[in-house]
Order: sequence, then C-alpha cells, then structure tokens
Amino acid sequence: MSVQEYLEKHLLPRKIEEAVNAAVRAKADDPVLFISTHMRRAAPTVITRVCARQILDSRGAPAVEVDLHTNKAVHRASAAGPGAPEGGAVDAVRDAEKRRLLARAVADAVLLINGKVSEALVGMDPQQQAQIDQAIMDLDKAHHKTEIGANAMLAVSIAACKAGSAEKEVPLYKHIADLVGKSATTLPVPAITVINGGTHAGNSLPIQEIMILPVGAKNFEEAMQMGSETYNHLKDIIWEKYGSDSCNIGDDGGFAPNISSITEGLDLVIAAIDRAGFNGRIKLAIDVAATDFCVGKKYDLEFKSAKKSGQNFKTADDMIEMYSHLCSEYPLVSIEQPFDKDDWEHSKKFTTLELCQVVGDDLLMSDPERIKRAVNEYTCDALALKSRLIPHRKGSGIRHFLKLEQGMLNFE
Repeated sequence: MSVQEYLEKHLLPRKIEEAVNAAVRAKADDPVLFISTHMRRAAPTVITRVCARQILDSRGAPAVEVDLHTNKAVHRASAAGPGAPEGGAVDAVRDAEKRRLLARAVADAVLLINGKVSEALVGMDPQQQAQIDQAIMDLDKAHHKTEIGANAMLAVSIAACKAGSAEKEVPLYKHIADLVGKSATTLPVPAITVINGGTHAGNSLPIQEIMILPVGAKNFEEAMQMGSETYNHLKDIIWEKYGSDSCNIGDDGGFAPNISSITEGLDLVIAAIDRAGFNGRIKLAIDVAATDFCVGKKYDLEFKSAKKSGQNFKTADDMIEMYSHLCSEYPLVSIEQPFDKDDWEHSKKFTTLELCQVVGDDLLMSDPERIKRAVNEYTCDALALKSRLIPHRKGSGIRHFLKLEQGMLNFE
C-alpha cells in the first residue's frame, strides 16, 4: 500500500485538517498539544482488555479489583468478594474457613475475568453499558450469578461505566442518568451509621445499626458536615457516660458502646444531634437485621447477652408494636429489615401502617423475583442498594436507599 493509499484509507488528510482548523479557531497556545488531543478524542473508544486482581477490603476480606483498559485510558473499580451471600453472613466473614473459601472464590473470579470476560468485552464501546452488562451476564448462566460472582461482575460493570462517562466527558452520575433516561438529577440524603450493634459489634445491642439522615441540609456537602459534627459529638457523649473503652467502633464505623436497649442508643444519638445544634434537621433510621435473631417465629432481643432475662423474646406482632412506639417517640423515618427474611406477612402488615419507610434487605436478597413480589404485594417500600464498593479506609458507613414504586425504582 502506497503512502497516498494509506492516507486516503484512514481519511487522515481530512481529519488532520479538521484538527488544525479547530486549533486555529481556539487560538491554542500550544497547537501541537491541542491537535493531538483533538485527534485522540476523534478516535472511537474501544475496550482493549480487562484485568482483575485480588485485593483486601476494609475488613481484611478478599475482594476483586478490576482495571478496564481502553485504547485511551485505564479505569478501575472494586467490589466485595464474588458470590458472597447477602446480609450478615457476608458482613461477618471472620473465621478462617470462610476467609479461605472467599479467597478461593475471588481467585476463581479473577481467572474468569482475565479470560472469558476480557475476551467477551474486547472491541466493545464502553458507552454501550447495556450491551456490556448483557455480555457479562451471558457468561454466567447461574440464577444468582455464582459462577463469576455478582459482585465481581459488578466491578467490571462499574469500571466500564467509568470509561463511558470519561468518553462523554461528563461526571459519572450524569452518565448514569443519561443511561436511564433521566434529565434531572437529585443528590440523595446520606444515611450515616453512627452506632453499631447486632452481628456488627461486640456489644449487647440487638439491632445492627442506628443511622442519621441530615434531611435539613441545603446540599450534600452540608449534609456530610452535619453528619461529621454529630458523629464527633456522639463520641464525646459516649466517652462521658460510659468511658473511653466504649468508643470503639463496629464493622461499619459506628460506635459500639455496651448498651442493650434500642431506646438507649436512640437517646444517645438524639443527645448528640442536640449538642451539635441540628434539632429538627436530622432524622433517624435503624437497620434491625432481624433475620440474625429470629428463632422460629419469634425474635430474641437478648441473643447476644450471656444472661438472658427471658423478657425480650418477642412475637412479630410485639415487634410491630415496638416499632410503632419508636416511630411515635423519635424522629425515626426509616427501618431496614424489621422482620425475618421470609416473614412477608408481618413486613407487609407493618409497611401498610405507613409509619416510616420500610427497607427490604434480606427480604429481597437483591433477587429480581423477590423485588417484584415486594412491589406487587407492598411488602416494603424501599430497598438497600448495595453496590459493595470498597472504601479506601474504614469510617462511618454511608448508605443509600431506593424507593420502591409500582413498576419502577426511583431515587429518593
């Protein structure tokens, strides 16, 4: 092939002329840099390979990290171990055997991503998120995506999404909004964990988390500032009341004072909100994680206590009465997993009271069929969205919820 034929085949004269004209119009100080950047942007972006590796998450558990290479850049994302069960079981991966099995699952997922997944995605446009996700899912025929692992697949998907937003030169949230056809976007209110209990802490508090929601903030930055100030005032209050050894933190960064009463924990948080000067501007939420202490059809609120009084073994109807009382006495606007994962009856019964937002977690198991059932039967009205991204360091946990509506999911 002659030089002229090569130039004409790739339309180089026209492309170079367009780049030069753009540099002249922009009056670029460095025309060579401008032209090279312009030419780079003009070239279509394609995925060239996907590389995965094992990392450790903030709790020291094996996890997957992915580098998605394009012909222009590298985009990285990470997620919790592949194929890990939802809820408390994955959050409490502590013993050596579970860690060994999870490490093996991560190693297997790494091999699959570096092989089959990478081969399937090479040459694809990272802006075509739906096609990329479908290509990944087609490689794993298991119902719960256990061959590659849902979380490992998620890491690849997030990395591709980052590549797509970079190609469009828009923020990631804007790219995601475009993908789902949303022109207007609203930042969610963060749910910040401030007290841990349940299987996430070594105290006697039965419920897993107490969270604060800075609903009175003007923007996300102010919401996080309000959360930070309240969190630190809470530390002072716990120190003053229980001593310095009660300021240790649980798995999600909330304090873990040795309390056993839900109301005692809520009172501590209310005192911190008051001391921070945010009365009326911060609401409360709790994650009960009731599956962890459901025994038969009853709930043992003393499941962590060495000396059980026998007075806190409650029926599901007793739990509804307790939640109703908490909603009337405290600015409690959200309760997550208030009943066992298979107790659809009482979850629906409580949700229909409309006392607060009822968030499904173990009830839904991130399973599309269970989510559809919850929507149709009004068993809960929100779900916990678990992207399971790995934080750079351990701190107060931040959660986001999706509102469940008939036939669709909307951010609230």
